Amino acid sequence: MVIAVVNNKGGTGKTTTCVNLSAALADTGYRVLLVDLDPQASASLSLGVERGNLSPSAADVLFKGTSIKLIIRPCAIQRLHLLTGDIELANTDLNLADVPGRERRLSESLMSVRQDYDFILCDCPPSMSMLPVNALMAADGYIIPVAPEYLALEGLVSFMTVIGKLRKGMGINPELVGIVFTMVERVLGTTRRTTRDIIGLIREHYGEDVFETEIRRDVRLNESPSFSRSIFDFAPRSHAARAYAMLAREVIDRCSMNGKKTQR
Repeated sequence: MVIAVVNNKGGTGKTTTCVNLSAALADTGYRVLLVDLDPQASASLSLGVERGNLSPSAADVLFKGTSIKLIIRPCAIQRLHLLTGDIELANTDLNLADVPGRERRLSESLMSVRQDYDFILCDCPPSMSMLPVNALMAADGYIIPVAPEYLALEGLVSFMTVIGKLRKGMGINPELVGIVFTMVERVLGTTRRTTRDIIGLIREHYGEDVFETEIRRDVRLNESPSFSRSIFDFAPRSHAARAYAMLAREVIDRCSMNGKKTQR
């Protein structure tokens, strides 16, 4: 199953979620490919790829038609492979401007490896440029990380409206796997009132589309990328590790209920 991890707003914990959800699924026994579509390549760097070694990357696949099989890399995490991102992806809209079927470049490239993986997760940049559009075109489903901050509901409604327009205008048809709350503030073991109010509003509005699991703010989540490790390797007993393991189980259950392939 191909899942786009996407939000047009920055600072929602999108890359952190993509990296650690990928690691959790791999740890559970699934074959996972993480596709880094962000020009900042944060997911790739978080998994130990040095900045000078990012190429060849997803840019070669999208711009040159390079076979994805030739440049997928193994990671230190067993059963997790990576297609790196790099700064060249910042030129995607320009480089693909006159390319017929430009919105399907990723989908066509992934066809040759879809059967090799149980899950393919795409880490998208915080925009609705051609990169997230390519990810959504290729995806069976999408996950939206949301930080429960002021105007979060309005931003989420706006983003869902954009997704609806893409469905009608471009034939994009992925299913919403779920909305996950990230960076949830807690004070003295109790969720802050304003945070809980926002979470309550969004849960009321979107109901079962919201995952039960919530990801709290955790300094170890911020530290783990600098050590090129997932939260499971860096702080396996942390609340964040437990939360991402729980999120992975929810994702597996939801994908199974939707009839998508999640067999090991």
